[in-house]
Amino acid sequence: MKRSLTIFLCLATLLLNFSCSVSSNTSGGSGNLNVIGIDPYTLDPALASDSASIEYITQIFSGLVRLDDNMEPVPDIAQTWEKSDDGITYTFYLRQDIYFQDGRHVTASDFKYSWERAADPNTASETVKTYLGDIEGIDAVTSGKTKTISGVEIVDDYTLRLKLTGPRSYFLAKLSYVTADVVDHTNVETGTSWWKQPNGTGPFVLQTWSKGDNLILKRNDLYYGDKALLSSVTYKLLAGIPMNLYQSGDVDVAQIDSQYFDMVTDPAGAFVNELVITPQLSMDYILIDVTRPPFDDINVRKAFSMSLDKSKLAALIFRNTVSASAGILPLGIPGYNPYLIGLPFDVNQAKILLSSSRYADDMPTVAITVSGYGGLISREIESIVYDWNRYLGVEIRVRQIEPEEFFYNIHEERDNLISFAWNADYVHPQNFLEVLFGEGMPYNIGGYNSAEFNSILEQAASEQDEAKSLELYQQAEQVLVNDAGCIPLWSGESYILIKPYVHGYEPKPLGIVRLNTVWLDQ
Repeated sequence: MKRSLTIFLCLATLLLNFSCSVSSNTSGGSGNLNVIGIDPYTLDPALASDSASIEYITQIFSGLVRLDDNMEPVPDIAQTWEKSDDGITYTFYLRQDIYFQDGRHVTASDFKYSWERAADPNTASETVKTYLGDIEGIDAVTSGKTKTISGVEIVDDYTLRLKLTGPRSYFLAKLSYVTADVVDHTNVETGTSWWKQPNGTGPFVLQTWSKGDNLILKRNDLYYGDKALLSSVTYKLLAGIPMNLYQSGDVDVAQIDSQYFDMVTDPAGAFVNELVITPQLSMDYILIDVTRPPFDDINVRKAFSMSLDKSKLAALIFRNTVSASAGILPLGIPGYNPYLIGLPFDVNQAKILLSSSRYADDMPTVAITVSGYGGLISREIESIVYDWNRYLGVEIRVRQIEPEEFFYNIHEERDNLISFAWNADYVHPQNFLEVLFGEGMPYNIGGYNSAEFNSILEQAASEQDEAKSLELYQQAEQVLVNDAGCIPLWSGESYILIKPYVHGYEPKPLGIVRLNTVWLDQ
């Protein structure tokens, strides 16, 4: 959930604005990488929803499977697995050389403990139903009826069998999300702040964390996979503007924004050979609370959508580095539909729809919740709010939630509109359509609920034929667009500058960089 690494969420932007400097020559696991980050909200895999926390957790913890460079699930702690013919039962065979960072052996019982802890209502995980909810018996634990997940069986110390509620083509990919990572029960039982000194299984160990100053990871010499080529990574927390630091030579990696595009793409300039452009499997959109006035009226929802010239905004604000979207699925996700029929930009029709709504003569207060600090509103939000005011005559109030709190407080503090963004956690349309808009899903913050939409999603999830399944997801997306269940905006690319002596730093469409492959060379 990733959640994450996109335009409106300042948290994600700051996290992706990585920057590095050389402390020493690296060879055979030496050297320190300095990067810009922000304080994590939590390092508990069961609780993390924001991209900052997930970035650190990915380095410290690990799970049964991970996603490879092609974004396909591959073995991690699980050495191999078998799937039953009906697609309901998975048997995982664990590696026998896995240790927590304090040297304790990892067995199948550690996974069962980790997942039952995540599902325990006392843990208050907002992600467990999304990412582990296909396992039989999860709902019984989350509802407090039992503490044991019936669909998780320990066959022996290194064999784990899972039974699902039905066949799910995306199940393995979902297991790569951090909620499924293994945690050490002795570590957790030390107290509620256990995660400030986590005992994980990943390629890095948390060495120190001084809030607002720095967070230092050191290489985990017990790691079973490719050991880190760096001795340590230092995150300088909220250290400054990455592009400025990059230009001055103080930092070595920086994501840049649109005001620098001409400079970094100039063929005769100093930066073009250091620029890496990576498509992002992300979507920025306006989340609509369809349960609250005035957006419980479909005519109002459509009017707000049709009064935005998204193509013009993409050109003027983002210099065409993003593409206006008709639907929710970004280019690159299986099932992306280039023929989807979106709601057009049509101011006259938008005015007609608004005047025919039941709120035409009594428009309730409209407010939009955004992620940000200190009253600084992004150019995108300014432009969107301006268009709604000039075309529809509706005054919009903008309210901010601090980025590190955004995902954790948005349920309680949301307004009837929310500036939202989603980066894929795994490469499947279910990660957008069902996770964000399915009935009862934790991230369906706007309360969208359509019997037709939900029925199609269920058919798509159970369909074993991939082509037929993707076609069903396309049908579901069209239903959502027709209902104006949200306002899709755009998806785009990340522009990252990387100094020539930084090797192995490979930005991915999913946003997270695994730092154990990075090394430095003078």
